[in-house]
Amino acid sequence: MNEITKIAVIGGGAAGLMAAGTATRCGADVTIFEHMEYVGRKIGITGKGRCNLTNACTLQEFMENVPRNPRFLYAALTALGPDNTMQLFEELGVKLKVERARRVFPESDKAATIVNALRKYVADAKILHKKVTSVLPFEGGFKINNDPSLVFDKVILATGGRSYPRTGSDGSGHRIARKLGHTVTPILASLVPMESPSDHCKRMQGLSLKNVSIRIERDGKPLYSDFGEMLFTHFGVSGPMILSASAHLAGEDLTNVTLYIDWKSALDEKTLDERLITVFEKESNRDFVNALGSLLPSAAIESFILASDIPAHKKVREITKEERKRLLNLLKSFPIPLSGFRPIEEAIVTRGGVEVKEISPKTMESKILPGLYLAGEIIDVDAYTGGYNLQIAFSTGYLAGKSAAEY
Repeated sequence: MNEITKIAVIGGGAAGLMAAGTATRCGADVTIFEHMEYVGRKIGITGKGRCNLTNACTLQEFMENVPRNPRFLYAALTALGPDNTMQLFEELGVKLKVERARRVFPESDKAATIVNALRKYVADAKILHKKVTSVLPFEGGFKINNDPSLVFDKVILATGGRSYPRTGSDGSGHRIARKLGHTVTPILASLVPMESPSDHCKRMQGLSLKNVSIRIERDGKPLYSDFGEMLFTHFGVSGPMILSASAHLAGEDLTNVTLYIDWKSALDEKTLDERLITVFEKESNRDFVNALGSLLPSAAIESFILASDIPAHKKVREITKEERKRLLNLLKSFPIPLSGFRPIEEAIVTRGGVEVKEISPKTMESKILPGLYLAGEIIDVDAYTGGYNLQIAFSTGYLAGKSAAEY
């Protein structure tokens, strides 16, 4: 009769909980090490507290939303893809719904629903609220914190990255991985807001735009484009499109980089100009400032007046063709200079981590140290916003847990 495999899962986040629950279902004796007071803290704040747990897309579409090392994830996503993940949570009693852009949420709109389901999934695992400072190879297995009472056959490192450190992601897993011989690529912020020196952002602070297009350029050279939602803040810009842009541009110097916003993306320039003429004819006796309400949100009017250099109280009938052209250009291409990214502590995910070439993509086992497995954000893989990053955590966690228990 085979002995039961003892597995230590270090980290009680999405990847760690999925790994632990899967390993217990494969017959392993699992202990979760989580130094925060309860597991799943970061999951509890994802999706603005609603938890966008996956994306109901195809495998190919998923890979297209992973800008860094997507091919590494093929086996993990095949083992547990979005459909499997949705089925698993439904089996755990969670009713799900698919929203715009195929983002998947619990029907309750509460991230706690997902956290509670994962706690149910790991019910057969032990949870130790203990900080792990070291993992040492020991007699064919591993010793945790050099404590002879904490000896395991296998270890799964699922400590997350360095984003949102208050949830427990403090970079400790990268330090442990380095000590065990792994290479850790540079750690950067991804899915993070961007800063701008423009006063327009402060003027429009709190304004959320929907169904707009953006393009980001450096000295006229295209770097990124997107369509969707964004938000102005006191420091610059945020929102889904900006976060995805940050994943694409992570590590870039944003000197001479400009964000251009198309406020009327549904209209080409000719159609928009015709609409402007119609509005101006209708509002001909009003001041320019009072005629913009039918074209723009009120929070944006002051910025458009300043950027267009059209006097606020100039009568609409007196606006020249050249001035109308300037307004048209701003509506289709409003420039916001960018200057940098917000700190990594404000990032949703971490770019960088344990080098994927040192991990078996078929099992998530370390190629450097047999018996060590890695899962989730600790690995150098990240994706755009939309549920992809949590799915990566679930998929790599599932494969690591299954592999560690079975092999």
